[in-house]
Amino acid sequence: MAVVDTGPGTAPAPSPAAGPSPADPSPTDRSPAAAPGLLRRVLRDRVGAAALAVVLLFLLLALGAPLVAALYGKNPVDHYGQNIPGLLSDSGLPMLPNGGISGDFWFGLEPGLGRDVFTQLLYGIRTSLLIAFASAAVTTTLGVLAGIAVGYLGGITDRLFGFLANVLLAFPTLLLLLALSPVIQSRLVDPGTAEPEWMQFLVLILVFSAFGWIPLALSLRAAVRSLRERDFVQSARAQGASRFHVVVHELLPNVRSQLLVHATMAVPTFVASEAALSFLGVGITEPVPDWGRMISRGSEVFQADPTYMVFPGVALLLFVIAFNLLGDAVRDALDPRAGTAR
Repeated sequence: MAVVDTGPGTAPAPSPAAGPSPADPSPTDRSPAAAPGLLRRVLRDRVGAAALAVVLLFLLLALGAPLVAALYGKNPVDHYGQNIPGLLSDSGLPMLPNGGISGDFWFGLEPGLGRDVFTQLLYGIRTSLLIAFASAAVTTTLGVLAGIAVGYLGGITDRLFGFLANVLLAFPTLLLLLALSPVIQSRLVDPGTAEPEWMQFLVLILVFSAFGWIPLALSLRAAVRSLRERDFVQSARAQGASRFHVVVHELLPNVRSQLLVHATMAVPTFVASEAALSFLGVGITEPVPDWGRMISRGSEVFQADPTYMVFPGVALLLFVIAFNLLGDAVRDALDPRAGTAR
């Protein structure tokens, strides 16, 4: 290290090569979340890279569903089995083996209505992802606002929030979702009026958002309670920084790793929850394509036509597993010690 002579009785000054001062106001710029090589670290993990490829495939299929359906020559609405003679039997089952799979209908036909299964799956991806991403965005926003504010303020605000969170977590979530969904629909739609498609999406997003933000808020609350005593936060306060500045510029950048991991893990949870509600009959209704409703219909005709339930079941399984593995890879990339410990 180079030393500059500043005269007798004066401490030597470190050269610029000595690195940052210990009084560096914030560790944000050294955070793993701020590193530009996050994607590179995820791709270095073979499982993470494969999971990312599957997730991107589903996203591309969802975005390009109208184009793929146009090239395929089918749509998810027309009742091909009922309109074209010889495709369905008198009992409504596909005449051809394996659920009616053929060169014209790649994944077969839906029993009863005779709709094309392949295009139903394509548009079902759009349904699931729209609800999941919107719900993840809302719950992440609410969790950030509540968790950081409560963790920073502390005191009576922290105690009240802890009590409220424990009360909400004590409720059986699935039962509440089943109960709240028709109640909200009845409040938003006049009796005797057909429910618009956008209303079904809005209701599910509201229902998921009502409880989905609590785990993230609790996690951020604990993290911020620890961070607010750190030197860089105390330094910002001593320099007269406002609460808004401390929260936005000091605390929020240091919890963005948690936000990214939470959002990545929340999407498959909401996809599975939406499919479960539709399976039980309180989610997305006809004629909007939906994986959960397809699985529900497949369970009704499983003995006569087991093929129909295979495609939405496998699609849902692959998507949820891939997104969960991607979340694990992102978490390991942001905190390599977590991957080593496992």
